[in-house]
Amino acid sequence: MNTQTTSWPAPAKLNLFLYITGQRPDGYHELQTLFQFLDYGDTLTITARPDDVITLTPAVEGVALEDNLIYRAADSLRRKAGITAGADIGIRKVLPMGGGLGGGSSNAATALVALNFLWQTGLSTDELAEIGLALGADVPVFVRGFSAFAEGIGEQLQPAEPEEKWYLVAKPEVSIATVDVFTAPDLTRNTPKRQLNVLLDSKYENDCEKIVRRIYPEVDMALSWLLEYAPSRLTGTGACVFAEFSSQQAATATLKKLPDWLRGFVAKGVNQSPLMTALSEHAAESQSIQLGRN
Repeated sequence: MNTQTTSWPAPAKLNLFLYITGQRPDGYHELQTLFQFLDYGDTLTITARPDDVITLTPAVEGVALEDNLIYRAADSLRRKAGITAGADIGIRKVLPMGGGLGGGSSNAATALVALNFLWQTGLSTDELAEIGLALGADVPVFVRGFSAFAEGIGEQLQPAEPEEKWYLVAKPEVSIATVDVFTAPDLTRNTPKRQLNVLLDSKYENDCEKIVRRIYPEVDMALSWLLEYAPSRLTGTGACVFAEFSSQQAATATLKKLPDWLRGFVAKGVNQSPLMTALSEHAAESQSIQLGRN
């Protein structure tokens, strides 16, 4: 067991497009979406411990430790591996809650990947993704660590390499209930399925955007403002919206013009998750230390 204190990124994601292609008898929606990571996100600091205690700081107000996705990920991993292990986990949150950036799912995936390494459980990526799917439909894409075209309910992943653009991501002061979006009677649920190569050559859209703009005027205002400067869309079911730029300078210049009622940041879209880069670096460092001891 590696008991060194290590830091691990939990990056944000964008849905570059999102189409609802049907609804299953169990109520879940079939979709086609394109995930891309951002070089921006939360950070988990983890120290493995040999007992079975898992701590999480800071605690999330109103959420019991056992209900926290990070705790559930850690507990699911050790149960799957059949081990007794614990960890002290600190989290630095910069991603807004309920923004459609995948913060909770990314936190859970980072816990799985990091603790699989630190606890030396030896589970495969497929096994970690399977654990992640039980925690949330978006967790596997963060576990696998590559930009992906997703189908089904989001669990069928195919590697993809969209252009790595710069984005201005903004969040109006509103909280969106995903259930309100997916239960809206006028939500488009019959967008025709298309092959990835066709979708990549088409204008990117989000079928949830029309509903969200109607129910949440703050999102409508944010998109209307961003569209004055660049192509802009909703990510997931929101509330975050994003505008795409060809350069960091152009994105940053627009960020400086954001009205007071919007908060945002600039980040680059990346097709390999920063989590995978961190895992490679920690593995190389661990190997170097081991060689030094020998």
